Amino acid sequence: MNTIGSTALTILEFILAFGALILLHEFGHYIFARFSKIQVEEFGIGYPPKMVRLFRAGGTDFTLNWIPFGGFCRMKGEDQNDTEPGSFMAARPINRFITLLGGSAFNLLLGFLLITYLFTRLGSPDVTRVQIAAVTENTPAAASGIAPGDIISSVNNVKIDSMDRLSAEISANLGQPIEIVVVRDGEEISMISTPREEWPENQGPLGITITNPTKKVTFFQAVPGAFLTTLDQGYQLIMLPVRLISGQIAPSEARMVSVKGIYDIYAQVQTADQQEAAENPEMAGLNTLYFFAVISIALGYTNLLPIPALDGGRILFLLPELLFKKKIPAALEGRVHMVFFALLITLMVVLIINDIVNPIVLPK
Repeated sequence: MNTIGSTALTILEFILAFGALILLHEFGHYIFARFSKIQVEEFGIGYPPKMVRLFRAGGTDFTLNWIPFGGFCRMKGEDQNDTEPGSFMAARPINRFITLLGGSAFNLLLGFLLITYLFTRLGSPDVTRVQIAAVTENTPAAASGIAPGDIISSVNNVKIDSMDRLSAEISANLGQPIEIVVVRDGEEISMISTPREEWPENQGPLGITITNPTKKVTFFQAVPGAFLTTLDQGYQLIMLPVRLISGQIAPSEARMVSVKGIYDIYAQVQTADQQEAAENPEMAGLNTLYFFAVISIALGYTNLLPIPALDGGRILFLLPELLFKKKIPAALEGRVHMVFFALLITLMVVLIINDIVNPIVLPK
């Protein structure tokens, strides 16, 4: 297949796969709405204009639409103060709450299941130990003798039991010599290295890539680790602004991306998959699977952020009614969501332009 054909196929695969994650999110809303006895007027595959109505079931029109990306779940009275029986606004606050949570819950569940499967194939990470995956040439780590495969035991006599602990200790000692103790072939080796105060993009203060060592597990043995990994991605999202402000990570590492940026990452992951599959056919597709697991979890958590126009923002407006029986006027809520929706669209346009002008390149 020529380059143009291969690129077109990659784009099509990305559109269908990413769109499927969005459709799954909307299906989560649909399932929880039905559970809550909220009438769903239309469940659309793709976005309007409508191509055809596929069938009608349970009072819901299932439609196929012309824009083949994602889908939508249109509930009765969702965007207006409709209190007729069966409408979204007429439902009890707790039912509206779980319906809004439903989309993210399905994305998180899919990501969790994919990671569980991947752990059975690749091994479950030991999150209490930090291993050197790679060392960049001409960096402090390379100069001090740190090598791939080393397990970092301590930094300045502080036991390293997580990646966060290692990051914190290095960030607290930029520009100062530190003692790093590693375990190599069962022996402890002490070395001195000085984390840089400034460093090239995608390298970090020492110039190392870190990971967690893995161990073989069954599906059920993989469940706890996959669950913790799914939770950790949410924790990393919450802590991102803190780490950025404190200087633990560079601004380039906290870069926001658009759908264009996500596609650029996907294309590079696909290339890595093809290269690994050529060396080991059993590894074919696993990088791509992990990519979509991470994206599905990210979609789940991002939609729960307390930002108006997102599910989390709608939950935020629902909390006073849920907790104190004080309902925020629907007209006010609608205006706030509209303003933030416009801001999010503007942000997305800016991010797309940035991803076109400055494409994302994953570190080798």
